[in-house]
Amino acid sequence: MVADGLRVLFCGINPGLMSAATGHHFARPGNRFWPVLHSSGFTPRQLRPDEERELLTYGLGITNVVQRASARADELDAEEYRSGGRLLAGKVRKLRPRWLAVVGVTAYRVAFEDKKAQVGPQQWRIGDTRVWVLPNPSGLNAHWTPQMMAEEFGRLREAAESGETGG
Repeated sequence: MVADGLRVLFCGINPGLMSAATGHHFARPGNRFWPVLHSSGFTPRQLRPDEERELLTYGLGITNVVQRASARADELDAEEYRSGGRLLAGKVRKLRPRWLAVVGVTAYRVAFEDKKAQVGPQQWRIGDTRVWVLPNPSGLNAHWTPQMMAEEFGRLREAAESGETGG
């Protein structure tokens, strides 16, 4: 689900078991990615996981930090995250999206060895690509309501649409 020159490349943590079984990102029914993507204005309607290819028509793509499927992200070890972060950085350098949006602050902190990272735009870039950390849309993330997530996703959408590249 990637292409050259995307506006935003979303990066999940790793495939859940439902995503692995169906072959589609964020496929578990309780995952809030697709509703939040729509309510934040990235898509004109709420897509289903099996419609993920339509994202490319909006200049959006999806990948993962770690390719191994698991029931929960906490089943992954730090080296899997770090290795995945290195592979992701290489993919980003090759594809050159305007923004990389890592969905999950803990995954970002471990994958890119940035223990102080917070949700929002990050200071560093991967080549010319800016990095934004988004909250994890998993139903297990009770700290973020769908409305709060949509607001943060919306901030990224506005930056991507305005051509903002940050400083």
